[in-house]
Amino acid sequence: MKWGVVTFPGSNCDHDCIYVLKELFHQDVQSLWYKETNLKGLDAVILPGGFSYGDYLRVGAMAAQAPMMKEVISFSKKGGLVLGICNGFQILTESGLLPGALLRNTSLKFMCDTVELSVSNANAKFTNRYTKNQKISMPIAHADGNYFIDSEGLKKLQDQDQILFRYTQNPNGSVDDIAGICNEAGNVLGLMPHPERVCEDVLGGEDGRALFESMMS
Repeated sequence: MKWGVVTFPGSNCDHDCIYVLKELFHQDVQSLWYKETNLKGLDAVILPGGFSYGDYLRVGAMAAQAPMMKEVISFSKKGGLVLGICNGFQILTESGLLPGALLRNTSLKFMCDTVELSVSNANAKFTNRYTKNQKISMPIAHADGNYFIDSEGLKKLQDQDQILFRYTQNPNGSVDDIAGICNEAGNVLGLMPHPERVCEDVLGGEDGRALFESMMS
């Protein structure tokens, strides 16, 4: 597969994603600057974690207006795989590629910890290498990870199996314990925990590998 990893001003997990894809999975990966407008030939795009534009205004709101995001939206509408991790999840909601919004953690504190997740849907493009209800561990590092959507929107997510990951012990107040959702077409995923940080035992685990393997399959 051919992958692109977007760097916004303030991204800090872009090189982590590039390392995992290139060194561990031997994939064809290119770094994409936020001002670029060419995604030709790519199969998947990652919006990495970090603090795009310093999290000024609403988190992800400024990055959602970047030239690259117009191309990412067009890319996703053509069926391309898009993965937004942490700040990338926030950018996906701000750009309208995913419903809902990410609010301040209910604790009003930045959280950096390892959390347990449950795989709610194992039939998606991002989860087919997991099993339903499988318990996995991933790290979080965010101040605005509290996922919110109104009751009507939540029911739609539930009915269409768009909730792919839930927290087993909710760390940030997210509605319905949501940690990650996909769009209706199933080719865009927003995930608050960091799968790229758990792809090697030396870093504490490999539970993130199956997400990338699912996308490759």
